[in-house]
Amino acid sequence: MSTAHSSGPLLVISAHAGDFVWRAAGAIALAAERGDRAKVVCLSYGERGESARAWREGKRLDEIKKIRRAEAEAAAGELGAEIEFLDAGDYPLLETPELVDRLVRVYREVEPAVVLTHPLADPYNGDHPAAARMALQARVLAQAIGYDAPGEPLGAPPVFFFEPHQPEQCDFKPNVLLDITPVFERKRRAMECLPAQQHMWDYYTSLAKRRGVQLKRNAGPNLGLPVETMAEAYVRLYPQTTGELA
Repeated sequence: MSTAHSSGPLLVISAHAGDFVWRAAGAIALAAERGDRAKVVCLSYGERGESARAWREGKRLDEIKKIRRAEAEAAAGELGAEIEFLDAGDYPLLETPELVDRLVRVYREVEPAVVLTHPLADPYNGDHPAAARMALQARVLAQAIGYDAPGEPLGAPPVFFFEPHQPEQCDFKPNVLLDITPVFERKRRAMECLPAQQHMWDYYTSLAKRRGVQLKRNAGPNLGLPVETMAEAYVRLYPQTTGELA
């Protein structure tokens, strides 16, 4: 996830309409600023499980979907990303062959250089690992030359799991810390596009500061990083391939 040069399209697969903002908005903004295509796929709007404020206000299901869609579109716009909604429903988000096939077609169309999605464990929210399992299954199927979908077989884009809300309970042990300092204000503006989950704004600002402290500690003293470095944490699923250890 280097920020030094163009690396190719970024694909983010998000269970709900807000997940990509809290967890990966920095990576998305960095990709867009490099000139790379950034595409977000939201499997659901988070209309049932992540829209408590709207339900308390007496909104109907169709109204809540429209609200969450508009919020997510505004956030994606702040980050410079495309966004697509599959409207698969949430709480529960059900894994189906049809939904996996739709993701295969997204992979083939985008041809991502990097994929971001949820970790495979989350005892608080089964929609998140369900999204991850479908994202990974679709990646494998998109690589198969015999799979019946438009486009060429996919290569082998690396997959990074973004940070869950309860990392310790999800056994999340980050091995990648991404410096998002140059784009953090864009992430904050994107977060503020989601008033349905306003309680998350300061939480994820604080988390970015803490991960920034860890980034500086691991980078060493000679990189000239700013005093308040902001970062996002990721886990790389597949091995890195390289001709040089660095």
